[in-house]
Amino acid sequence: MKIYPFLVVFCLFFLSCDKKNKTKNAVTAIPLELKVERFDKIFFETPPKDLEKVKAAFPFFFPAGNDNSIWLNKMQDPIWREVYTEVQKKYADFEPVKSELELLFKHIKYYFPKTKTPKVITIISEMDYTNKAIYADSLVIISLELYLGKNHKFYQFPNYIKQNFEQKQIMPDIVSSFSSRKIPPVTDKDFLSQMIYQGKQLYLKDLFLPNYSDAEKMGYTPEQITWCQENESYMWRYFIEKEMLYSDDQKLITRFINPAPFSKFYLEIDNESPGQVGAWIGWQMVRSYMENNEVPVPNLLKTDTKEIFLKSKYKPKK
Repeated sequence: MKIYPFLVVFCLFFLSCDKKNKTKNAVTAIPLELKVERFDKIFFETPPKDLEKVKAAFPFFFPAGNDNSIWLNKMQDPIWREVYTEVQKKYADFEPVKSELELLFKHIKYYFPKTKTPKVITIISEMDYTNKAIYADSLVIISLELYLGKNHKFYQFPNYIKQNFEQKQIMPDIVSSFSSRKIPPVTDKDFLSQMIYQGKQLYLKDLFLPNYSDAEKMGYTPEQITWCQENESYMWRYFIEKEMLYSDDQKLITRFINPAPFSKFYLEIDNESPGQVGAWIGWQMVRSYMENNEVPVPNLLKTDTKEIFLKSKYKPKK
């Protein structure tokens, strides 16, 4: 009799591995031709006299009303030239990134077959860390100056922000941008809805980036993921006891959802905690929901908060 539970676990494991292998093979077989344009190189290597040619080829990067002197100055400015030099040091060979992009877009097409393969354009922008990578239907725009490595001399940002200025964050950032276009906006203002919205975004990273660690998907360090795992039950109990789940107090978003150096329980553990723990809990809920329900991915994204919460059977690990 004792052998039966082992056999059940073994069979479930085998079926899970078989399903993953079938998905992997199906994804690999998807035909895909990706075009990458290095606008960063084109712009900074174009002679000033040929600026109009660049503007004609990439009109969306040159807003109307800006005098050519702005772009000519940027082309020749010593600081911008230094940024360009550093980007080229890091990304002279873009093939490794392109290979990852191709695999990512194959995963996207596997789960969303009607999605068109976008053209990828790399740029050097204005160090806007809120828009590092933008997925806009037919285009994906990547600001390479924000993926030089967290310890780069250019970065005068708090650690919790610049820890994600790594090459390994390009794909997760693209998925975040893609998911914001696919997941219906949150209409309910309660904390639980915000948590599950973030959980849906992170679950798409599970599907699209199966070779990435949870830390990389979340934008955490491995230690921060471990902290969440070890304190999952405590955090959940705190949210329940403080009656936060259905609260529409918008301060909860800044305390537990938005990027921050730490989450704000207003307890001694705050300085040990990472930011965004509410998003992490939401992720575990969505994972639990998908484990306990046969739901197509597009349907998941439209499923309301209450249904996910009730059918997830979410129970934190102790």
